[in-house]
This record gives sequence, structure tokens and C-alpha cells, in this order.
Amino acid sequence: MVEPGGGLAVVERIEKVGDRRWDVFVHSPAMDRTITLNVIRPADPSVPRPTLYLFNGAGGGEDAMTWLNQTDILDFTADKNVNVVIPAEGMISYYTDWLRDDPASGTNKWGTFLTRELPPVLDRTLGASGVNAIAGLSMAATSVLDLAIQAPGLYRAVASYSGCAQTSDPLGQAYVRSVVEVAGAKDATDMWGPYDGPGWEAHDPYLNAEKLRGLSLYISNGSGLPGPHDSPFLPRSPQAPWLIEQIVWGGLLEAATNVCTHRLADRLRELDIPATVRFRDLGTHSWGYWQDELHESWPQLAAAMGADE
Repeated sequence: MVEPGGGLAVVERIEKVGDRRWDVFVHSPAMDRTITLNVIRPADPSVPRPTLYLFNGAGGGEDAMTWLNQTDILDFTADKNVNVVIPAEGMISYYTDWLRDDPASGTNKWGTFLTRELPPVLDRTLGASGVNAIAGLSMAATSVLDLAIQAPGLYRAVASYSGCAQTSDPLGQAYVRSVVEVAGAKDATDMWGPYDGPGWEAHDPYLNAEKLRGLSLYISNGSGLPGPHDSPFLPRSPQAPWLIEQIVWGGLLEAATNVCTHRLADRLRELDIPATVRFRDLGTHSWGYWQDELHESWPQLAAAMGADE
């Protein structure tokens, strides 16, 4: 269970980027630093609205690989009565409480910040209803399941796109370590302790799947084979990776998470926990498919939050 921080989070300032786009800067006592949140306001904010916490991948919003840069989220939510909150920090953090400080990023107490410190102050600032859902991709597709488990009752729905729910078995741990140690050049034992220790099991959504019961669950993954968003004839954003990188590296990543996702789906069936599970025959680990999955999962998320009325 995530422990409360040592004080109250404080909204330090708000920058209104556009009519519906705010950047909200919140100081976290647990991390003793100010965190940037990209916020999309509801179409009609005149009454309290629910909040979707939406997470970027391994870059945590600190690079160009973000929902705002790579998808149509602003246009898509133009008629949606929900607050969308996208953390713009948290690179290679798994959005969890680390046991030890990291030499590069310092104190990482993301679980405490996101589930204990942030929601009350953000609800007051946004005039939100206190009803929440959570969704994320890639690294954060694991995190959103874990956060829902660590903070029972905080969220009504979880959407996990192209993630690896297992963190303590050899395959799942290898995937997590490839993100933290290879891509992030960090020591993964600083996060959850020894590789054979209890920390990795405590944050394993596969092992703790029973605690997902009662949530509205949407879980999806592609096969790793090139699909409609891997075409050289499609326009690409300036920040997008080279197409060959998307097809080769993105194909390998999606094939790996596909194995993890099948295992999670099997586990949920074993436990008789209802979930929408969508496996695409085609698709790499890339933004076109995650945009599709946000669109596909939206009716379920909105229904769980009461935002479809």
C-alpha cells in the first residue's frame, strides 16, 4: 500500500495554454519538487466532471513521445465532458515509489504523489467530481494496473495498452529491466529492491490480479507485425521515430508485450474477473495504434466514469 506523503501537495501555478489546455504545476511533498501536468479541460466545465489520468510511455512526457504530440487527443476530447490529466514527467520511473533515490532523477515517490497527494488538490483546482479512471501505454500500461491495485477505490476503470503486467517472473522482469537498466541506465534494484525480493512481487499486477476485481478493465495489444500505421505513405509527425525503427524495434517490443498480455488475459479468465481484452492481428509498439486504442476504449472508460451521459 502506498503511504501518504509528509504534507499537502500545493498547486504553485497554472498556465493556460489554450481555451481547454492548461499546464498545472503541483509541488509534491514526497518528492520535494514541482511536477508538471498537462491538463485538458471538459467541453462543459460548468459542473463537476470526472478525471481521466492518462500516462505517456517510458519518456514520461519529458521527450516528444507524448499523447499531445503524437495523437489527436485534443480534437478527440473536444466534445467530451471529462478532465484529462497527463503527467509530463516521470521518465523511466514506472510511476512507482522507489526504495532508494536515483542518482539522476533523485527521489521517485510517484505512487504517493499520484494516488495520495495529487487527487484532492487537483479535484479542488479543476472543480472535478472525484470520479477517476486511469490509462497508459507501454511502460505506463504496467503502471496503471499497479497504481489501481495499490490505491483501491481511487479509480473506476483502467485501460492498459501494450504493457507487460508481470514484473517478477523471468520474462516480465527482463522486460522491466530492459526499460529501466538499458533504456534508462538506472539500477532497477533502486526501484523495487533485489530481483528475487518481495518488492517485485508486490508490484506485479499478474500476481495481484485479484485486486483488480470490480474495476472496468480494458486491455489491448498488437501482434508486432506491421499494420496500417506502419506504412511509408502515411504522414509522420516531426518527432516520430524513423519508420524502419518503428517496424523493427517497435515490432519486437509489441511482440514481447503481446506474450505478457496473453498471460494477463489468461489469469483474469482463471479468476473470473471481467475484462475487455483486445488483441490486434497487426500493429507495432507505436502511437497510431495507441490512438486507436484510446478511441476504442473510450466508451467503456466514459461509462465507468459516468461521462457518457
